[in-house]
Amino acid sequence: MQTLHVDVDTWLHRLSPRVKLLALAALGILLFLTNSIAVLACANLIGAGLYFSTGLPIPSALMRLRPILISIAVLAIFAALVGPLQAAIVTALRLTALALFAATVTATTSMAAFIDEITALAMPLEKLGLLKAADIGLAIGLVIRFVPEILDRYRAIREAHEARGIKIRLATTLAPLIILTLRDADNIAAAIDARGIRRQ
Repeated sequence: MQTLHVDVDTWLHRLSPRVKLLALAALGILLFLTNSIAVLACANLIGAGLYFSTGLPIPSALMRLRPILISIAVLAIFAALVGPLQAAIVTALRLTALALFAATVTATTSMAAFIDEITALAMPLEKLGLLKAADIGLAIGLVIRFVPEILDRYRAIREAHEARGIKIRLATTLAPLIILTLRDADNIAAAIDARGIRRQ
């Protein structure tokens, strides 16, 4: 499976994963507490500066953001049609800033370190008997690892449609994407069971 982690040595990579995750959570809360376009625009500039300093080539960095930016644009257009323009701009800036900060964290944090931190943060809940911390870390790690895989699957399906001259529609791409994703999930679940992880 692929990973969103960029294997280079920058100050962001050397920063503790826990600090980055807590900072991301705090920034997410702050972004939703303000409606100032100026503040959100500054947050976008800072987020972009951090993201493009992760060591990714600019074309690759933009390619990673394209799906989420398209989704944000669609949401902003819909919000502008049904509500005030300022609210749509605020929504777009807020989500874009959050996406940039989140992309920075995933690009500078290895999956192993990410799972370890999530597991450590979930330990108090395990002590209360609410869940197993290791299961939470593994589940979240797998979700993140699946993101680039799903995007690659969608690109492959889209290219297959284009090669056959079939018009690309949601109805014709969603079903095979879901089937391929579920098949991969079954394979990973079988691999986890074969290693006895869920029996520990």
